[in-house]
Amino acid sequence: MTGFHLAQVNVGRIVAPLDGPELADFVALQPEINGLADRSPGFVWRMVDDEGADATGIRADRDDALLLINCSVWESLEALRDFTYRSDHLRVLSRRREWFRRALEPHLALWWIPAGHRPTLAEALERVALVREHGPGPTAFTLRDPHPAPAAAELA
Repeated sequence: MTGFHLAQVNVGRIVAPLDGPELADFVALQPEINGLADRSPGFVWRMVDDEGADATGIRADRDDALLLINCSVWESLEALRDFTYRSDHLRVLSRRREWFRRALEPHLALWWIPAGHRPTLAEALERVALVREHGPGPTAFTLRDPHPAPAAAELA
């Protein structure tokens, strides 16, 4: 245990408004997938909107109602990978092209945070910007190019 947890954020532009028929399955699956995350080993926290159910009401860009954000915290990279690729989440992830436009630039970032910290919207968007501007590095990276948690001595 390093005293750090892994934060993740991804942003995506949906193909239609959330209340449209194109997103009906996506919206209907949100409670199931969020519940699966909440019960997953290594899950710590996820960003939710003012209603407390999910993050679909959070605006990553006030001028773009089709841009959604997902931000969560995990005990480890392995816990996030297990949830993402080795749980029923994969069934929903495989349908992402039905609901989200293809990203033309990096849309995901991971970074280590002190255990107990909860990322803000601004912090999460800054990490995506770091990956877009500089590529993966120790302060913002991707699942394909992970970086280890800082050493426990770095907490002091």
